[in-house]
Amino acid sequence: MVTARPAVSAVFFDGEPLVRMIASALFTLSRQRAPRNPVYEDTVQTAFNHLVLRCLRHDVLPPASVPDMVSWAMHRPLHEWPLGLPDDLDTADGFLIDPQTRLPTQQCLEWVISAPDPAAEQYENEVMLGVIQQCRVARSPESYTAFRRLLITRPVLTGTELALLGEDLDLMLLIDTIKRSYEPAPGSYLRDGQYAQCARCKCLLVPIEGGRYRCELDRCRREGYPTIERTLDPARGNGVYQLSRPLRMFITGPGLAETDLEQDLIKKKLQPEMWPNFDAYDLRITLPNKQVWAIDVKDRANPALLARTARAFIPAPPYDQAFLVVPQYRFDEREAYARIFARHVADEVRDRVRLTSDAEFQRVLTRELRRIRRITTVHSTDGGSSNA
Repeated sequence: MVTARPAVSAVFFDGEPLVRMIASALFTLSRQRAPRNPVYEDTVQTAFNHLVLRCLRHDVLPPASVPDMVSWAMHRPLHEWPLGLPDDLDTADGFLIDPQTRLPTQQCLEWVISAPDPAAEQYENEVMLGVIQQCRVARSPESYTAFRRLLITRPVLTGTELALLGEDLDLMLLIDTIKRSYEPAPGSYLRDGQYAQCARCKCLLVPIEGGRYRCELDRCRREGYPTIERTLDPARGNGVYQLSRPLRMFITGPGLAETDLEQDLIKKKLQPEMWPNFDAYDLRITLPNKQVWAIDVKDRANPALLARTARAFIPAPPYDQAFLVVPQYRFDEREAYARIFARHVADEVRDRVRLTSDAEFQRVLTRELRRIRRITTVHSTDGGSSNA
C-alpha cells in the first residue's frame, strides 16, 4: 500500500518573489530589538513557510526553524538555495547574511528594496522623496544638498552633534526628518564599551572574532580590515546615533563614490553641480565646448536588479549625454556585470543612458577633454571660433 503524501497548497512562491520574501524577513529580524508575541512577525513566518514548501516540492531537506533559515542565509550562498532563480540573478558568493557580522548583506537589502513592500520603501524611497517634496515646497535646493551631504559624510553622530544640527541654517527645514533618519546605535557594535568608526566611510564598525572589526559596506570590506578613525563612548556626548541601515547602504555608500567623482572633476578644472533640480540625477558638468553631461552614480551588487530599477534621467536640467556610473570593483567582481545589465534594462533606458565603471567614465571624459582642446587649438590657430 502506498502512503499518500500530505496535500499542500497550490498557491506558493518561488524564484524571485520568494527571494524577496526571505530577504524582507531577514531584514525584519535584524531590526527586532526585543522578544515579541508572537515570536515572529507574519512576514517572517510566511517566508519560512514558503521556503519549506518549496523545499518539500523539490525533495530538499528544508530548514527546521526560522533560526535555521537564518543559518542558511549565513552559510549558503544564494545559488545553493532551491529557489529556481535565473542565472543572471544567481551569484556564486551571494550570501544574504554576513557570517562574520551576522547582519543582512547589501545583496539582501537590494532584494528588499526591489520588493513592493511599504516597509522597504520607507527607508530609501519615502524618506528621500519626502525630503525632496519638502525642499521643493520651500524652494530650498540648498537644504536638500546639505541633507544629502550630511547622510554621506556623517552617518554617525553623537547625541550632542545631532542636537546641534538644528542650528545649521541649511538643515533647520529638515531637522525632524534628520532626527527620524538616525537611530540609537545598538549594543552589538560595542567593544570594551566603545564604538569604532570606519576611517573610510565613517560608519560604525562591527566587532568580530580575533579583536578585529568588519565594515558593513561592500567597498570597505573588499579593501580589507578597516582602519579606525575614532572611538566613541556612548556615556559621553549624550549617546551615539547612526543612520538607518538602508540609508547607510544606499545613500552613504554610493554617495562616497559621488563625492569622490566630484573631487576628481574639480581637479580637471570642471565645476560639477551636485544633485541638480532636487536630485534629478547626481552630478551635472558643463564641458569647455558647452556640452552638458548628466551622471548618476550607483553602487549595486546585483546588475539585474539595478537594470530593472534604472530609469531615463529627468530632462530638467537639460543635458547632452547621460551616464550611469558604477564603481569599478563591481565589474571586477562580476565580469558579466555590463552584459547582465544590458539584458534586463528597458530599451528606452538602454538607448538613452550609458552604463560605465567609474574608471571607464574617467577615461571617456579625459579623451573628450583632449578632443575639445585639440579642436579649440586648431580653431584658435585658424582664427576661427574657440567653441567646438
